[in-house]
Amino acid sequence: MQNFNPQQIIDEIISFIKQTYIAQKKEIALIAVSGGIDSALSLTLVTRALSAKNIIPVMLPCGDQDLSDGEVMLKFNKIPQENWQVKNIKQVVDHAARIAGADVSDRVRLGNLMARTRMMIIYDLAKKYDALVCGTENKSEKYLGYFTRFGDEASDVEPIVGLYKTQVRQLGEFLDLPDQIRIKPPTAGLWEGQTDEQELGFTYEVADKVLMQIVDEKKSANEIFVNGVEPELVKKVLERVKKMKFKQQVPYVMGKI
Repeated sequence: MQNFNPQQIIDEIISFIKQTYIAQKKEIALIAVSGGIDSALSLTLVTRALSAKNIIPVMLPCGDQDLSDGEVMLKFNKIPQENWQVKNIKQVVDHAARIAGADVSDRVRLGNLMARTRMMIIYDLAKKYDALVCGTENKSEKYLGYFTRFGDEASDVEPIVGLYKTQVRQLGEFLDLPDQIRIKPPTAGLWEGQTDEQELGFTYEVADKVLMQIVDEKKSANEIFVNGVEPELVKKVLERVKKMKFKQQVPYVMGKI
């Protein structure tokens, strides 16, 4: 985390977004807005890169999920209200669950159905608006495997996937994003009361200190040490990374393509 220069990182990400859209001859960015810090930061960066009029934000509640934090970010970035899209996915998810035979008590399966339904809607709208989909995945989620394959990690452009969650929070503070967004517990919004850190069993602060040593410093598992953190908690992060490593490699293919 030393030598982390927020303004330099912001400038580099904005330049990357601009160059990507120019190279692909696209002007419109379509982005799912949840009201969490990741989508808030991604929205803010892509808006600065392409201008507010070229952003199509999509809010995808399942049932009566609260949209107020998402709306706060749309207003913060001055996105024209005629660009706002709200698509309630509950009927689609419920119908898909019935077809698949997913029991209502199986939260993970239902959560995956929600994430993949959102992806389906987003890509259909991207086709309508001739847009590239701007993703919201961060580096911590990527290496912890905390995402639904072909769901919330599906995108065309990933502006913050090179940032750990703690760095996302740093940039959010640097950009003075609304307080209610910055202090909000991270959640995938898959069920009532669900939070990332409760589900993972450790905080992003702890996870990032471990991940930086594994990913950036290329240390082996037996070399990892985090001052002030119980070894068992460090082990839990390492086990999560190992267990979810398969998500980094799919699809598996035979030979060279």
